[in-house]
Amino acid sequence: MTADSPPPAAVTSPPASAAASDAAAAPGGKGRWRQLGLLSAAMATDSGEQGAVSVLFPAMRSALNLPLAALSLLVALGKIIGVVFGPIWVSLAQRYPRKYVLAVSSGLWGVWTVATGLAQNYVQLVVLFAIAAAGVAGSGPLINGILADLFDDRARGRAAGVLFGTVALVTGLLGPVLGQLSRVDGGWRYGFFAVGAMQLLAGFAVLLFFDDPGVGGAEHQLAARKEGPAAPRVRAFDRAALRRLAGIRSFPLMCLQRLLSAQFVMIAFGVVFLVDVRGFSTAEASLVILPSSLSYLIGTLAGGLAADRVQRRFPGSGRIAVLQTAILGYGVVAYVATQIAWTHLGVYAALFSLLGLLQGFQPSVNRPVVMAITPPELRGAAFAVFLGIEGAAWAVITLLVGHLGDAVGLQGAFLWMVVVVLLANGLLTTPLYRTYGRDVAAVQTELDRRATADDRPLPTEPQN
Repeated sequence: MTADSPPPAAVTSPPASAAASDAAAAPGGKGRWRQLGLLSAAMATDSGEQGAVSVLFPAMRSALNLPLAALSLLVALGKIIGVVFGPIWVSLAQRYPRKYVLAVSSGLWGVWTVATGLAQNYVQLVVLFAIAAAGVAGSGPLINGILADLFDDRARGRAAGVLFGTVALVTGLLGPVLGQLSRVDGGWRYGFFAVGAMQLLAGFAVLLFFDDPGVGGAEHQLAARKEGPAAPRVRAFDRAALRRLAGIRSFPLMCLQRLLSAQFVMIAFGVVFLVDVRGFSTAEASLVILPSSLSYLIGTLAGGLAADRVQRRFPGSGRIAVLQTAILGYGVVAYVATQIAWTHLGVYAALFSLLGLLQGFQPSVNRPVVMAITPPELRGAAFAVFLGIEGAAWAVITLLVGHLGDAVGLQGAFLWMVVVVLLANGLLTTPLYRTYGRDVAAVQTELDRRATADDRPLPTEPQN
């Protein structure tokens, strides 16, 4: 840990008395795990759309005569659209009840995923997939923001682990099933039909059973107010809100970390790599998805628990240490998995499982980091920016991998765009040791002020 880290007292959890009453006092306290289950179902079914493209692409390529670069385009298009439409859904959620906005964006919009399965050519596939991606774009920033309102800082690692672990479990179960559809004539279409139907069911479940905890619902300082949780209302993307985000010193550094997160390449191109470079069939290659996804599930749960525990022991830098270790470890294992030719599928299953484990650590850490350094009313905007940058990076990196893959092969593309980028990412995480603890302490100080003061608007200038 660094000398610049604040003393533990500055960023420790709420007092025991406040912690004991948190579940009862906070609107999101009672039944919060049930609420998280609904959010997990919504995010998992939304992720199934990208999973269908990645797993079924070899079959789609044959049916519609697509080039390899088409996979890059579809993945990149989904992320670029997310950059644009993520903030739009967050803005709508500030005007209308989040519950309804979430139900539409991450659930009922699934009709367009069903329609994607009806595409008859490349152009139709791109257009319908783009429309479907516009709805999915809302689930990330909305669900991450609501998670922070359901759970306080002591439990956010575990909650994020459950959220992303559920996504991994659903992906792991869907992957082999979707892969087997490649054996059926036109089976890729049934994959989109199935994913779209699950999205619709999740949307109706949110609409009927989800209870919004309210902005700041898990903060013990705000929950203690007689009038209930309250936070200054802000416009999601006005200049003052963006200045405040930029003034949180750890936030631009976290955005840089997401800008260089090349792990997504393995998700998008993993099956194609095993088919095109290592010579396995699509049905065989898709079998590595289940153990990898189960390892990701273990990683999210173990990562959340480990990060929460390390954070309590080293409040100023615990989560940062876990995050950096996971990133650097992923880069090393990615080299072994992609640059060395193994003859047995079981070896790749083991290596992809290890990659899944290391990747699982990261959302259980980076999401709680963003939640801890931002005040409640800015978290939706923060996640829209954070995930938007992540999406833009995913788009650029996958496009580069697709074009490099056509030019020099996927193995060479993986070396430069996965291994090298991730090792650089791990090293560039180091400055967070200096800033994270201070930013967490600043948020807690502001929440303490609100607990004892009138609900006055925050200053609009960056807080340094």
